[in-house]
Amino acid sequence: MNLEKVPNQRKLTLCRKYYMAGFALLPFMWAVNAIWFLREAFWAPPYPEQKQIRKYVIISGIGALVWLIGLITWVTVFQQMRSEWGALADRMSFIIPKGVP
Repeated sequence: MNLEKVPNQRKLTLCRKYYMAGFALLPFMWAVNAIWFLREAFWAPPYPEQKQIRKYVIISGIGALVWLIGLITWVTVFQQMRSEWGALADRMSFIIPKGVP
């Protein structure tokens, strides 16, 4: 969709929907929102709805970044500690590696 052809009120509505979808444990929606509306929030000529769009873009970007950092941290910890966690880690794994680490 070309955002230049969309009315400003519709842009705000769409941005708000992506922002709210991120709270449904869909941080990818926050990332899409932050990237898709970045130009509209910061570099487009000023219009009344832009302030709210900017707020949603900033919060969406921060939320997506927090989720990304949390996911990377979890994957790193799990990969390094899986063998030490024993049966608990085996129950959390879909694929259990064979052999001794």
